[in-house]
Amino acid sequence: MHPAEILWTVVIGFLLVGSVGYFLTIYNGLVEMKNNIGRSWANIDVLLKQRHDELPKLIRVCEAYMQHERAVFDKLSEARGALAGARSVGQRAQAENQLTQALGGFFAVAESYPELKANQSFASLQQRISELENSIADRREFYNDSVTLFNTRIEQIPDSWVAQGMALQSAELFKVSDAEREDVRVEFKMSA
Repeated sequence: MHPAEILWTVVIGFLLVGSVGYFLTIYNGLVEMKNNIGRSWANIDVLLKQRHDELPKLIRVCEAYMQHERAVFDKLSEARGALAGARSVGQRAQAENQLTQALGGFFAVAESYPELKANQSFASLQQRISELENSIADRREFYNDSVTLFNTRIEQIPDSWVAQGMALQSAELFKVSDAEREDVRVEFKMSA
């Protein structure tokens, strides 16, 4: 072999190995991001399950005090039913938003029952659900960050070529409903 042929063979070999390595790096990065989305959703799901498990306890404690507030209990039941029927991330997010709204209405009505507010079981359940809500919000943020990074990567070249070869599609964000955005109230109490 001529020295120039050897040089070109080596250069082409390095380029080929470098290209394959580059696309393998992209592939592995996309797989990692896809798995991060699944893991972050599983973390949210654990917290949602814990919240779901606390609701029957809360309802049992409150039913005796709030006998005339059937509509509040009905909304909670409807929200739990919607959650049971949700299959996709979007449907699940919508059902969770509905449940969050129902819980907000529930706690607002509970404020008008001083005996209930003084009940130790109610207070601990309310605190537990509030802690779960805060954890869900944190995990939702992480999930949405993971989804946004993933969706951006699968739209950028050359990652989009690899993503098409892997049949990857955009993931769905865990969105806040319009009703939740509108239901923000701030009250200031002035002392005289």
